[in-house]
Amino acid sequence: MFDEILQLVKEHLGNDPQVAATVPAEKADSVHREVAEQINTGLQNPTALLGEGGIASLLSGGPGSGNPIITNLVNGLVSKCGLSAEAGSAITASLPGLLQKVLSRGGSEGGGLLGGLGGFSKLF
Repeated sequence: MFDEILQLVKEHLGNDPQVAATVPAEKADSVHREVAEQINTGLQNPTALLGEGGIASLLSGGPGSGNPIITNLVNGLVSKCGLSAEAGSAITASLPGLLQKVLSRGGSEGGGLLGGLGGFSKLF
């Protein structure tokens, strides 16, 4: 599942002009991996998926300050990837669209990437 998420992250962020303008080319791979890892971790935890401030809230209300997924992602992008706040903002602004792609994309088992989460996949 991680490889499928990583591929979607690469495609989505690579096609976003705001992200492309703020992420140096030499840091793109580490950024893609960090974003994919945060999404993958969130999908592995149903509480993170549906709980207050979870992935579902990003889809309905957009990214906001205080959201634990946004906080973890921005901290990772700054500390691990050395990105600027501007680049972090551009990436987090693209998250709702990216998450829609991740959650609706068919996985290798044909049930979408959320197929393994049973009833949760019906929410998206």
